[in-house]
Amino acid sequence: MLEIKPIPAFNDNYIWLIQQMGSNQAWVVDPGSAEAVENYIQQYQLQLAGILITHHHHDHTGGVAELKQKYSISAYGAAVTNCTDYVLQQEDVVDILGCQFKAISVPGHTLDHLAFYNAEQGILFSGDTLFFAGCGRLFEGTAAQMHESLNKLAKLPDETLVYCTHEYTEANLQFAVAVEPDNPHVLQAIQRVAKLRAEGQPSLPTTIGAEKCHNPFFRSQQPALIGAATERAGSLVIDPTDVFATIRQWKDNF
Repeated sequence: MLEIKPIPAFNDNYIWLIQQMGSNQAWVVDPGSAEAVENYIQQYQLQLAGILITHHHHDHTGGVAELKQKYSISAYGAAVTNCTDYVLQQEDVVDILGCQFKAISVPGHTLDHLAFYNAEQGILFSGDTLFFAGCGRLFEGTAAQMHESLNKLAKLPDETLVYCTHEYTEANLQFAVAVEPDNPHVLQAIQRVAKLRAEGQPSLPTTIGAEKCHNPFFRSQQPALIGAATERAGSLVIDPTDVFATIRQWKDNF
C-alpha cells in the first residue's frame, strides 16, 4: 500500500510524497522547492527515488534540477520542461515503488499538463487541472480543452482520491456557493473544510464523487449551472462547454 503525504511549500502548494508502507523509498510530485523536500526526507530518514511532474510551471518544477543532481534520480512527466528525463504521453505508464500510474493528458491550464492515476489504489495526482471545488486557470489552453480534460477525470471511479497541488479549497467553495447557493453539498463542504483548516489540517484529498456534487466545473450539464451561466451571460447558455467557459470566466473575475 502507498502512503501519500503532503509537504507544504510556498504559500499554498503541496508537494506530494509517495511512500510504500514499510519502506524508506519515496517519490515526490511537483517539487517546486528542493529545500522543503530535503527537510522532510531528512526528518523522516527517507531515500528519494524519483520525481513526477504534472506541468512546467516553476512552483511545480523549481526544485527538480537540484534534487536530481543531489540524489542522482530521474524525473518523469510533462514535456515542456528541461527537467524531464522521461517524457510521458496519454496512456503511458510509470512504475512508482511497484505501483503503476497511468498518464492522462489534461490540457487546459497548460498544454503539456498530465494527471497520473493508479487504478488499483484509486489515487489521482491532478496537478493544477482539478482542485477541490475548482479547476486551474486557462493559461495556455482553451475552455473547450479544459472542459474535455475534466470530463476525462470525471469518468474515473467516484471513490478515486484526488491529490491536487494547491490549498485553494476555501476560496473555491466561496465561489461555488455564489454559483449554487442552494447546493447542500457545497454548504456541507464549507463546514467540513473550515473545521479541517482551523485544526491546521489540509482539506485534501477530495474524491471524484464529491467533486461531482460540489464542484461547479464538474457540473456544466446541471440545470442550476445552466441557470447561473445564463444569468451571468445575460442570454441563454446551454451547451456544456459554453456553460463551463462562462463559469470559468466568472471565476477569473470573482
